[in-house]
Amino acid sequence: MADKNGRRRRSSSILQVYHEPLEPIEQLSDQSALPNLNANWVNAKGAWTIHLVLIVVLKIVYDIIPGVSQETSWTLTNITYMFGSYIMFHYVRGVPFEFNGGAYDNLNMWEQIDDGAQYTPAKKFLLSVPIVLFLLSTHYTHYDLAYFTINFLAVLGVVIPKLPFVCHTIPPSLGLVLTRVQSHRMRVGLFSGFPED
Repeated sequence: MADKNGRRRRSSSILQVYHEPLEPIEQLSDQSALPNLNANWVNAKGAWTIHLVLIVVLKIVYDIIPGVSQETSWTLTNITYMFGSYIMFHYVRGVPFEFNGGAYDNLNMWEQIDDGAQYTPAKKFLLSVPIVLFLLSTHYTHYDLAYFTINFLAVLGVVIPKLPFVCHTIPPSLGLVLTRVQSHRMRVGLFSGFPED
């Protein structure tokens, strides 16, 4: 990161986009050795219901605050859910349990769900909830431009990381050994450089 004079190199942009390298075969085999307890809960009974319960509870909490209009309440519900969803599924990396020897340390929760496969029922549901909440909040804010802009930016911030922009596949020689597809490895950093490792 330093040039020949010993000075630190300047960042070229506020927003840094980089692609993660493919994971080595050792890490992929570690990931397939045990079930991932961190991400398997999204397929359990009641996991989908909790999202709807959280949205209803957020709406009720914002409705009981004095002086908050319906439009503001829907927008705050939308922003709070989107922020929490982004933090949970896209910001935090790794697994809080130490049962897999760091096999998932480079993956966020979205990449861990269903072993990284795209368009599974759980991922379709988790992609549709922010979109439906955006449509509801847009309708109940009476299509006001200011509220629409805020809600639209919030839904973009959550939906874009869920889309499979970059799709890397395992080389055909390893296809018999490992069937897991590596995808979704584009990272975006705001006010930060590329990772050291």
